[in-house]
Amino acid sequence: MFGKHEKYRNRFRTMDRLEAMLEEAIDDTFQESDYDESRLSRLEVKWKRFLASSVSSKRRLMEEQDRIKSLVSDISHQTKTPLSNILLYTQLLQEKETDPELLSIAENIREQSEKLHFLIQSLVKTSRLESGQFVLQPQRQLIFPCLEAAATGAREAAERKQIGIILDATDAEGCFDRKWTEEAIGNLIDNSIKYSPENSQIRISVKDYEMFAAVCVKDAGIGIREEEQAQVFDRFYRSSEVAEEKGVGIGLYLVREIARRQNGYVKVSSEYGKGSTFFFYIYKG
Repeated sequence: MFGKHEKYRNRFRTMDRLEAMLEEAIDDTFQESDYDESRLSRLEVKWKRFLASSVSSKRRLMEEQDRIKSLVSDISHQTKTPLSNILLYTQLLQEKETDPELLSIAENIREQSEKLHFLIQSLVKTSRLESGQFVLQPQRQLIFPCLEAAATGAREAAERKQIGIILDATDAEGCFDRKWTEEAIGNLIDNSIKYSPENSQIRISVKDYEMFAAVCVKDAGIGIREEEQAQVFDRFYRSSEVAEEKGVGIGLYLVREIARRQNGYVKVSSEYGKGSTFFFYIYKG
């Protein structure tokens, strides 16, 4: 009977030590105990080797993320002045040149320069968001002021295509980061403007649910084929249908990441040729 109790005690001690090892591993405080030839000691040695390997991999991953972040920042810094100068000289050329052919070339230079500038800025934002350099700080607040600011920022682009932006009033609240959410909604509106025909309308509204408030951006654009709807939020994805349109395929990816990082999500409902509705779900907290 005594031997049986001793066996149980040994099992409990082993389980207690294994549990302690896991807790120490989680807290990053694990140290090998005095080594002997027991099976538990051999397990501790292997556990220590596993943790050391995991820590080394984590460190290499963080170093790689830091290098990428530094590279993107350097690219942004080094290209800022040359791109500004290209845009300035292009504007001067357009003001002084009268040859229609040269004016067309200058306009192409301007468009491509602006596209490159937008791509670089989007990559910088994505890099900082993914690396944790920018941390979202959700706060409980009214949603309407954020939507109003995003719509105001898009009106100039909309007016150039004679597109009307209708913003429905709402008293819905959510838990979100104002700056980044305005960026996300602005990207959705910009996307709708880009792919909507002239003299059409974009409607922004909010559906208030128990756990989420859904910001809806509805347009009368070209729509998205059903087989492509799951891909539109992927980084750099662009449909062959819009190859000739301006864009770099990163705006909707940013929208998805911003939603995800504040406990929300995004989805799209669309019928090809009949427009799309994008839903940005804000967690109410």
